[in-house]
Amino acid sequence: MNLDWYFIFPTISTSFIVISAVLVAIGWSLAIKRRLEAHKSVMIWAAIAAIIFFIIYSSRTLIIGNTSWGGPPELKPFYVTFLLFHIVLATVAAVFGITTLTLGFKSKFAKHRKWGRVTSLIWFFTAITGVAVYVLLYLMYPGGHTKPVFHAIFG
Repeated sequence: MNLDWYFIFPTISTSFIVISAVLVAIGWSLAIKRRLEAHKSVMIWAAIAAIIFFIIYSSRTLIIGNTSWGGPPELKPFYVTFLLFHIVLATVAAVFGITTLTLGFKSKFAKHRKWGRVTSLIWFFTAITGVAVYVLLYLMYPGGHTKPVFHAIFG
């Protein structure tokens, strides 16, 4: 596969989601082992990786545009349903993640633990579905680009 501009930004942003999910798993393990300072550090890095993903993804969406479905038309309804599930999951994960981090920084550890378990699971599913979207759009059924948001709005 030729890693040109079409692939580079989605590949980098998807990599940061995977890195974030791996760090969340490591952080969860550290919390179980009661290595709380290491847990805090790793979870901050997990959040930073997620923020880097969001910056790359949103910048690409605004400047370059999103990638349209390139697969068979009969699979598009299934892909769109899956994509919408991923988007909702990612949005919930972001809100839960911010809430979980805030609870931890405010030393509300009982609530942080409860939220953290749920948030981590949602984040893992978000990462898995995000990688699946990447595989579908860039490896299995490469599509085309839509217009960048700025171009679509301002012509």
